Amino acid sequence: MRFNTLRGMRDILPQEIHLWQYIEEKVRKIFEIYNFKEIRPPILEAAELFLRSIGEDTDIVEKEMYIFHDKKGRTVALRPEATASVVRAYIEHRLFNNPPPQRFYYIGPMFRYERPQKGRFRQFHQAGVEVFGIAEPLIEAELLYMVKRLFEDMNIRDLTYEINSIGCLNCRAEFKQLLLDYLENKVLKLCSDCQRRFQRNPLRVLDCKVESCKNSLSDAPLILDFLCDECEAHFEEFKTLLKEFDIDFIINPKIVRGLDYYTKTVFEITTPSLGAQSAVVAGGRYDNLVESFGGPKTPAVGFAIGMERLIEIFKDFSFIKPKYPTVYVAYATEELRKDAINLARFFRDSEISAEAVYENTSLKSQLRKADRFNAYWVIIVGPEEMKRSSYRWKNMRNGLEGEATLEEIVKLIKK
Repeated sequence: MRFNTLRGMRDILPQEIHLWQYIEEKVRKIFEIYNFKEIRPPILEAAELFLRSIGEDTDIVEKEMYIFHDKKGRTVALRPEATASVVRAYIEHRLFNNPPPQRFYYIGPMFRYERPQKGRFRQFHQAGVEVFGIAEPLIEAELLYMVKRLFEDMNIRDLTYEINSIGCLNCRAEFKQLLLDYLENKVLKLCSDCQRRFQRNPLRVLDCKVESCKNSLSDAPLILDFLCDECEAHFEEFKTLLKEFDIDFIINPKIVRGLDYYTKTVFEITTPSLGAQSAVVAGGRYDNLVESFGGPKTPAVGFAIGMERLIEIFKDFSFIKPKYPTVYVAYATEELRKDAINLARFFRDSEISAEAVYENTSLKSQLRKADRFNAYWVIIVGPEEMKRSSYRWKNMRNGLEGEATLEEIVKLIKK
């Protein structure tokens, strides 16, 4: 019986994993420069964790979460995002007792039952950060500057930094009622998802990507007009800091994010090369989430990078090469096959990647296989050379070849 991957899932094969590894190394480096420490929360959590944090009236919870009962009847879920898990770990392990700021980063798979399309899968990967203990807008500006540095280092251009403020619970109440009054006369013109969101989560209507909804909402009221003094001052300072950090941005009052825990600052970094799913980075501030989970009142902010989307806009950079075996050990006669295998082990013990032929085959066939492996060096074990304690070598990139002792070959390869 033949099996295939499930719809929306994919294999990341050896011929492309080098690109993932390259980007992950870049991400880890920049995060750790900014003193973020890696955290690895579990993929499986109690479903209630996400129901309470993300919001039961969000698309993620209503349509996209993988929820099921385990063998003890507990309701569990594959994580659709990582912020809730990091907050849970922050409280469970009493990390709030450490001096602020507490900075964490993660890289790993998330799961949402969405319609697969360009840059979107049902198992997808995110790299993200969470910062606890800083209320000042300086941290939001610093996070965007950190991402800007990452993208510039990877030579990724054509990005737009979009920002908004969705205020706090106090200033959102008046706006929400005004938005409901506005939508009441337009609800029949909206898509089926927005008709469902209308009463339960009206702010999400503003973020709809359906063109007909965008047109119907062109003159909708804006949350920026209803910010309280504190939220307005926070947003103004955030904008000033972005200018000081030389980050060009646009204010997009339609960004509300699809998660209920956000407060004040929200942002997205978008690119036109991904079509409708244009956001590569998304995040914002969530000052109430730790307290709502039973922890102390703690300001917090974070973002996530969609790794598949980052790969999509980075994949044409051909200078990143796969990590092929550095050395391919061949033998001239069958009697020397074990010597070749032992020599491969010697190179590995010397921290040099090596491959050898395990079956009995001709030298010509071995050299063809070395070429298919894209080996950089070929070392040939021959009877006459063995008597002299030396080996023939060939550089498969420039065609140079010669004979040398093992110590000389190791130095040559490492050089």
